[in-house]
Amino acid sequence: MTYSPPTAEQRFVLDHVTRMDELAAAPRFEAATPDMVDAILEGAAALAAGEWAPTNRVGDTNTLKWNDGTVTMPPGFKEAYRAYVDGGWGTIDSDPAFGGQGLPFALGFVVLENLGTANMGFGLCPILTSGAIEAIASHGSPEQQEMYLPNLVSGHWSGTMNLTEPQAGSDVGALRSTAEPAADGSYRIKGTKIYITFGEHDLVDNIVHLVLARTPGAPPGTKGISLFLVPKVRPDGSRNDVRCVSIEHKLGIHSSPTCVMSYGDNDDCHGWLIGPEMGGMR
Repeated sequence: MTYSPPTAEQRFVLDHVTRMDELAAAPRFEAATPDMVDAILEGAAALAAGEWAPTNRVGDTNTLKWNDGTVTMPPGFKEAYRAYVDGGWGTIDSDPAFGGQGLPFALGFVVLENLGTANMGFGLCPILTSGAIEAIASHGSPEQQEMYLPNLVSGHWSGTMNLTEPQAGSDVGALRSTAEPAADGSYRIKGTKIYITFGEHDLVDNIVHLVLARTPGAPPGTKGISLFLVPKVRPDGSRNDVRCVSIEHKLGIHSSPTCVMSYGDNDDCHGWLIGPEMGGMR
């Protein structure tokens, strides 16, 4: 099936619903000129149709592989992801201080929509990274922002959200993962998370996991949950104590590795608090 991005419909929404001209009147978004909007629409359409759509069938017929904690994406996925990174398509709506273009989120979402409709499973990777960027930009320390946002914004690293556990899904307050404070100001994370989208893959050198866990003495329920930044590769370049122990076998979205993640098997998983303690659910 040939994929055709809905460029005309997107332009209509941007003009008449989002009212891009009104956004562009603000100094913050003055670069969102009609020519810039057209260029983004056309470029995002070309990327989705030319690079990502051809991977859709491949992801179903030559599925990703798990082997001893690593996940190998299907043929052609690295090249398609590299085209996304090289084109700067993840930078559109991010802060210029961290390598972004500072344009309205609606324009960045055009890219996410096109990639997701070209290959739904594959498109979840940049969507999860976008969420990690937002969380760190809004609640991370200046040091965390400086260390992680440039590579997340560029797409050289990807991000995840680790909420669900075997006994805690819709009832997130039942989660049991723990975070013990360490002398160096970090925490030691321990627990198992399930259904973690793109928890492990070979498209990037580092995966930045955002993990919900409980500190010692935290009250039960959602009030006792904190959020931690747990990178696959620590700032000193060493491998963190986090591992993908399996991937789910699903009816669909085969291009997305849905992972079971284990933290702290060797009691050496380093994590850093994002925002205030017990402020993870805000």
